[in-house]
Amino acid sequence: MTASATHPEQTGLDAGSSAPLRVLICDEMNPGQLEFPGFEIEYEGNLPREETLRRLPEFDALITRSRTKVDRELIDAAGPRLKVIGRGGVGVDNIDLEYASLRGLLVLNAPESNNVSAAELAVMHLMAAARGLTVSDAKTRAGVWDRKFLGLELKDRTLGIIGLGRIGSMVADRAQGLRMKVVAYDPYVPDSKFERLGVERAATLDDLLARVDAVTVHTPLTDETRGMLGRAELAKLKKGAIAVNAARGGIIDEEALVEALESGHLFAAGVDVFVHEPPTPDHVFLRAPNLGITAHLGANTVEAQERVGAEIVGRVLAALHGDVSRGAVNAPALDAKTTEALGGYLKLGEKLGRILAQLLPGASDIEVTFRGDFPADPAPVLTSVLVGYLSGSLDVRPNMINARALAKERGLSVAVREQQDSPDYQTEVIVKVTEHGSRDRSRTVGGTVFGKSPRLTRLRDFRVELEPEGYILIASNQDKPGAVAKLSNLLGTWGINIAGMALGRAEKGGQALFTLTLDDSLTPEQLEAVRSLDVIESAFLVKA
Repeated sequence: MTASATHPEQTGLDAGSSAPLRVLICDEMNPGQLEFPGFEIEYEGNLPREETLRRLPEFDALITRSRTKVDRELIDAAGPRLKVIGRGGVGVDNIDLEYASLRGLLVLNAPESNNVSAAELAVMHLMAAARGLTVSDAKTRAGVWDRKFLGLELKDRTLGIIGLGRIGSMVADRAQGLRMKVVAYDPYVPDSKFERLGVERAATLDDLLARVDAVTVHTPLTDETRGMLGRAELAKLKKGAIAVNAARGGIIDEEALVEALESGHLFAAGVDVFVHEPPTPDHVFLRAPNLGITAHLGANTVEAQERVGAEIVGRVLAALHGDVSRGAVNAPALDAKTTEALGGYLKLGEKLGRILAQLLPGASDIEVTFRGDFPADPAPVLTSVLVGYLSGSLDVRPNMINARALAKERGLSVAVREQQDSPDYQTEVIVKVTEHGSRDRSRTVGGTVFGKSPRLTRLRDFRVELEPEGYILIASNQDKPGAVAKLSNLLGTWGINIAGMALGRAEKGGQALFTLTLDDSLTPEQLEAVRSLDVIESAFLVKA
């Protein structure tokens, strides 16, 4: 199924292209409308992998569900045209996120679209486990009318929720509607959210497991959460407890769950997910007693499918036009208000990083300090600093999508500090890079924003005030008369104009620093001539 239209002026990720932007949907979904001006969308609901590999180089974006594995092979096969990968739904564990980031590909998802459906399925498994639905259904179908099975009421029992994100929060709300007590463990969620939801906070996972009558997991599958509930953890649950996993296969160890059911330690369990899907005929879950199984149906409702298809298509098309404010997984999702507030700081961060890359390119550590009251969360400024610092030093061009992954691959240690007070300016960004070796070396620069214009405010320990534009000559000397005049005369003989100047010194007659912004660059020979002046101790030329 193909939809095509004439192409309007392109912006954002596709700036400069004159052909329609092409999007391939290779997994089954309800994509909704396919007619969009400037886009050619092809829907192939169950495209074989070989065909996906063959055809992907023709497309600017790929949209998948969980079936297609977007691994290195697939990403490499795409070639340079691919810009965006869209995942219909929440989880992106079928996508090699780190490699996609290294390749500069934007990964999007539609996490809100199936939240209600997933939460309701988890509650369904909880209720079915409590009342023995699986056991009774199997016996009745086998002709056994067994009315002796005693289930459990959920009212006044305690539910433990691991992961209080969007879905976990909805499960908490529904469990409270069943008059259950709710305790949750999530070290990444602030106390204010627990208070708002009326959920008690467990200090540790062990604390939660020891207190609850049922546990349900709602976290992504990561190295941290894989096998989070294994034999030791399940053993800490009360005898007769219930366990539910409608999140991702492997968060609850499969073998350990079956052992806990067979031993009678767990009353019952419900799962919607497997480590490997679909399961093989001899999978351990298929022989487990009191285990309710569904075939990864968390998002499979009519309403969710309508939402997820339309949402991920809309987000991918917006991203191709440069709007990454919705659903970005591996890039800062900046809305228009945040972008407007931080625009000058994002430019400043990149300039500071670029200057430091020229002053000390081999750093092993980078520390960014935010001083003062910023107009928005300054976290994206850190990414822009990394973009600037890594520019020109790698084969892959850094951007706001891949900068953090590139820094990690390079082994660059990144630290952030925040200080409420800024003694000299309302806000200030200070960046320090350090090269560890036989003798540690470091360089520090700082800046602020006046209006929307970046300004340099610090070089090393010297205060300056300079617009970071064009070429900047940074020279140090002893604080004596005549140094600036001699340097200016030398530059004048080469016909190089000085656009701006800033002076700084530690103390009268001590070490001094002055910076000149130049209209033109200096040749290596000219820079060496500057360094040879008897009034100059050191000199560096950087491009802001």
